[in-house]
Amino acid sequence: MRFFFAALIAACATPSEAGAPAESAMATIPKPGPGQAVAVFAGGCFWCMETDFDHLDGVVATTSGYAGGHTKNPTYMDVTGEDTGHQEAVRVVFDTEKLSYAAVVDYYFHHIDPTDGGGQFCDRGDSYRPVIFAESAEQAATATAAKAALEAKKALPGPIVVPVVEGATFYAAEVYHQDFHEKNPSRYLPYRLGCRRDARVSEVWRAEAG
Repeated sequence: MRFFFAALIAACATPSEAGAPAESAMATIPKPGPGQAVAVFAGGCFWCMETDFDHLDGVVATTSGYAGGHTKNPTYMDVTGEDTGHQEAVRVVFDTEKLSYAAVVDYYFHHIDPTDGGGQFCDRGDSYRPVIFAESAEQAATATAAKAALEAKKALPGPIVVPVVEGATFYAAEVYHQDFHEKNPSRYLPYRLGCRRDARVSEVWRAEAG
């Protein structure tokens, strides 16, 4: 489950804590347009994953949600109960004229700790572990090759433990989780800082950066 750092951090709260109705509606999943493609990743808190991908030039839309589990139409409370098999995930729609899928995968790897399979940063448990959810066999091959290339460099502090999973269904999370960093910066920013996400990413990738 997600860790709280006293009054410093406000993590993925319950709907009422986040200022939303107790039974919040699920978000709509945007369809890719011409010249656009979809990539889905899990990398810990989906608020943070969504924020990171919103900063990547060529990304058209991001959606926080759930993927990889066995429960249909899961809610946030279902997933945080750690018995659905789902991970918090982000669905990324990107412009293929500006970004290749390989570039999106590389960006993903450089914004997580790919050596930590027990969760990410302060968030521990199956629902926070990193996963690449490939949308096709071609994406799976590209992601697997990217993972192998990183492992061959031997620049990280441990083996890369991010699985590549093909064919998982993505479910959008509740509306109040979408763009959380913009809607609730007073909750989001202390959480991200207290979780040491950016600090740990810098530590993990320091050797590769030289």
